Amino acid sequence: MRLSDGVEWGVHVCVVLATLPDDAALAAAKLAEYHGVPAAYLAKHLQVLAGAGVLRTVKGARGGYRLARPPADITVLDVVEAIDGEESAFRCSEIRRRGPLAMPAREYTKPCGIHRAFSRADEVWRAELAKTTIADLLIGLLHDVPRTALEKGARWLQESAR
Repeated sequence: MRLSDGVEWGVHVCVVLATLPDDAALAAAKLAEYHGVPAAYLAKHLQVLAGAGVLRTVKGARGGYRLARPPADITVLDVVEAIDGEESAFRCSEIRRRGPLAMPAREYTKPCGIHRAFSRADEVWRAELAKTTIADLLIGLLHDVPRTALEKGARWLQESAR
C-alpha cells in the first residue's frame, strides 16, 4: 500500500498545528517552509483538510491555518480519508472471472479469499488509524525528538505563528 505524500504532510501539519496557542495560526507558506515541501502543493492539501473539517482557516493579517478541533478529536484516519479518500487501497478486478476458466458473474456468489484477506487487512489498518489521534502523535513526538530539535522548533514556531 502506498499513501500519497499529501497524507504524510497533512499528518505532520496537524501535529505542528497542535502545538500552537488557541489564538494563533500558521500561514500555508510557513507550514511549507517548516516541512521543506512545495508551498503550492501543500496549500492544496491544506484546503482539502479545511474542507473536511480537520483544519480551520483564519482570515486576516494574523491568518493561516489551525486545527478545527482539539488534537485528541482528530484521528490519523481523518487525515488519510480527507486527502486520499475513503476507498480501500485494494481494488478487486475479479480476475478469477477471466481466462480459460471464466464463468458468468452469477456463478460467483462470494468474494474470493484474496479479496476477503485484503478487506480484513484494510479494516485492521483503518481501525488502528482511527484510534490514533493527533494528540497521541504529539505526545510521541515530545518523547522521540531530541531536545535541541524541540527547542529549535519551538523558537521557529514562536517567530512564525501569527
